[in-house]
Amino acid sequence: MKREFRQLRLSQLDRNLELGRSLPPRPSGGWIASVREALGFSQREVGEKMRASGQAIQQFERAEAEDRITLRALRRVAGTLGCELVYVLVPRSGSFAELAEEPTRKRVARDVKSVVHTMALEDQKPGNTTQMTEDEAQRRLNRRKTR
Repeated sequence: MKREFRQLRLSQLDRNLELGRSLPPRPSGGWIASVREALGFSQREVGEKMRASGQAIQQFERAEAEDRITLRALRRVAGTLGCELVYVLVPRSGSFAELAEEPTRKRVARDVKSVVHTMALEDQKPGNTTQMTEDEAQRRLNRRKTR
């Protein structure tokens, strides 16, 4: 993907990050069971609507609670319950832009550490390696952005 389109995509994802992070966590028993119970349906009733058995709904609920359900199955049950399936990926911390920069920052840290080690052997160790690392990361990231 071209760099400018990649940057655009990252900024679009970052704009939606707040919404993704504000979604509630999945209930311990799963969304299917929680929604079904809140709507007052038995497993058998949901199964009838889906043209499946109550036991099949029980298996869907168990599979969801154990992270084994497919998106197709989850979407099908959600539709039967009058719901839409919504899922989102969010970085564990920071933004998508920061996540995309991480490999470059790791390479820079490794490279600066190597140079500092060599300079120390020659009794020329620089004072602020943290600042050197940040400066070099910015230089490489900015250079990549202009290509």
